[in-house]
Amino acid sequence: MRQRSLIAITAVLSAGALTLTACGSRDKKDSAGGDSGTTTVVIGVDAPLTGQNSATGLGIQYGTQIAVDEANAKKTVPGVTFKVVALDDKALPATGQQNASQLVADKQALGVIGPLNSGVATSMQQTFAAANLAEISPANTAPELTQGKNWQTAKKRPFKTYFRTATTDALQGGFAAQYAVKTLGKKKLFVVDDKQTYGAGLARLFKSNALKFGGKVIGEDHVNTGDRDFSSLVTKIKNSGADLVYYGGQYDESQVITKQLKDAGAKIPLFGGDGMFSDTYIKTAGKASEGDLATSVGVPLDTVDAAKDFIKTYKDKKYPGDYGTYGGYSFDAANALIKAVGEVVSANDGKLPGDLDKNRKDVVAAVQKTNFQGIAGPVAFDDYGDTVNKQLTVYQVKNGKWTAVKSGTFDAA
Repeated sequence: MRQRSLIAITAVLSAGALTLTACGSRDKKDSAGGDSGTTTVVIGVDAPLTGQNSATGLGIQYGTQIAVDEANAKKTVPGVTFKVVALDDKALPATGQQNASQLVADKQALGVIGPLNSGVATSMQQTFAAANLAEISPANTAPELTQGKNWQTAKKRPFKTYFRTATTDALQGGFAAQYAVKTLGKKKLFVVDDKQTYGAGLARLFKSNALKFGGKVIGEDHVNTGDRDFSSLVTKIKNSGADLVYYGGQYDESQVITKQLKDAGAKIPLFGGDGMFSDTYIKTAGKASEGDLATSVGVPLDTVDAAKDFIKTYKDKKYPGDYGTYGGYSFDAANALIKAVGEVVSANDGKLPGDLDKNRKDVVAAVQKTNFQGIAGPVAFDDYGDTVNKQLTVYQVKNGKWTAVKSGTFDAA
């Protein structure tokens, strides 16, 4: 997307209208031909919109779009028109960093939704922080993003501009391990990861918790993103005698691993995290996915009354991608930004000040104070920028569909 420039606003609004002196452009939409007095505020989206992980990335884009369309239709923030600028990071950290710079340079941008991948987030955080641009991820689960590299021993928030509506792997890994060992009775575990920030971290936390619950890790291995021949891995798993494989990574590789594993005669379930929880996984793996499991953040969106309108809109619009994984969290994250902009306008006598840096700082401060009920659960952030919504769900493929088998929380203490 092209970068936008700051347009000076000097027009005098019609009587009774709010005066807005914001960064952004004027939109002349008044049916009588006069200036409608609206100011455009950009909400950026960064996610993989093509290629690897694009099904879930598109869910983030269009979950955000629905929130923006609703806010504009309802005039949630008087005098402000919100616009989505979606950038494709292709699940690559370097591309994510470039996108972060592009969004920072956009003088209309007051917040960003995304990214999907924790490794991409690591490359973006400093850029957004330096520009005081609020970033809310609906999908990142790596604990260090909010609590620092030493989060297990000495938590320290690295960036005050970064927030997330998804809970962390510190809970997800343990929740999965507890279900695998205690509920399913799977004690002989083979752990695989894709060597990425998210995948390796999640696999590590699953392993440590599984050992606490009495499981035994009888084999470990690693794969590369983009790999398609897993014959060597399949042989190792078969020879290990494992009764469950845990995979830390995305559905792009796991959907191939499970198919090759089942085709080789190893009829054992593959268990993964939210990166695997996508309808695309089932479509690609086919019957081989039957019985496989995945954890995901929150509770099933289609069981929440508050999400019915969102789901209907998503389907009616025929938007691509999977809304069920992060669409609801993206909708809620976008509304957190919209409400934050509204707070800034309200605190300034109905005006959005022309000082871009101040606007961005004020939006960050308002996001930190966010507290409302979203369609995917409560939306509020703790001192680290983490969501207060700790709900998780285990899903299992039954008759070709992801079926929720357990929802709850996990005590990592």
